[in-house]
Amino acid sequence: MEVSNTKQQHQSASISLTKPVRCIVKLGGAAITCKNELETINEENLKTVSSQLRQSMTTGSNSGEVLGMDWSKQPGESEISSTLSDFEDWPVVDSSPFIVVHGAGSFGHFQASKSGVHKGGLYQPLVKAGFVATRISVTKLNLEIVRALAREGIPSIGMSPFSCGWSTCERNIASADLSAVAKAIESGLVPVLHGDAVLDDLLDCTILSGDVIISHLAAHLKPEYVVFLTDVSGVYDRPPSDPNAVLLREIAVANDGSWSIEKPTFQNKNKQVETSVAAHDTTGGMLTKISEAAAIAKLGIDVYIVKAATSHALKAFSGELKGNLPDDWLGTAIRFSSN
Repeated sequence: MEVSNTKQQHQSASISLTKPVRCIVKLGGAAITCKNELETINEENLKTVSSQLRQSMTTGSNSGEVLGMDWSKQPGESEISSTLSDFEDWPVVDSSPFIVVHGAGSFGHFQASKSGVHKGGLYQPLVKAGFVATRISVTKLNLEIVRALAREGIPSIGMSPFSCGWSTCERNIASADLSAVAKAIESGLVPVLHGDAVLDDLLDCTILSGDVIISHLAAHLKPEYVVFLTDVSGVYDRPPSDPNAVLLREIAVANDGSWSIEKPTFQNKNKQVETSVAAHDTTGGMLTKISEAAAIAKLGIDVYIVKAATSHALKAFSGELKGNLPDDWLGTAIRFSSN
């Protein structure tokens, strides 16, 4: 494993892993939380997503048999429930390296937007308080996601970008030490990162979105494919709440980073996608997601945007979408095209 030590080299050094990363998964905030209910997790979606990830990660094991790794006290229980003896006879399971990154949803965005953390100015009392409050909120969500994955037998480990030394300069990543992520993967653990409040060289502080984190991880760790989970079926030509919205099944990314709609076919080949951003969303919404996905696809890495907790998401996780997309698959594939 080759990991650089200097701040500047962290940006450009390639990290060589003995077992390459198979997939980076983005759990969209809208997919795993109830975005209109402050700090409320969508428990049903998170449980289904965690189960589907376990099925996709493990090979040659009984996908219906689970030994949980969350040994903390559960709500409503007087004792800590553990199955230590069961692990003694449990075979070593061969699992594919995955990385999970999640958004904030109803965690963090409220605190960040009300205090202006994303605009910088950490010397201001309100911004400083908001910075602290934002991190409390997003790390709270990170812990709950790690616990949900652990209950499915996934050896997940939470990693906050701020605590791992990630920082920005005018909102662009300036320093991102990937050594901890690489060591976790090499140790058979699943890193779980998240959008975070970080320090910024010029603004003092800002918000580093999960979508930007994924783009950086993909550039340096070169996964086979990347999956973005959302609360809708994929990318539409206009906000999906519009009854005339059309799902874009395939988007092609050119050498210069520009992208065009391949399927379905529109009369206007240069048709643009109309997007909207929630007032409390400090990370750019779907437009940021498409831009980062296009940057990843330009590297030759397929990207799939799909609705969480569906059979379509499971197919994306499992790597079944290489080549021609199945006619019955609902989602958006973003791929590099040299034509």
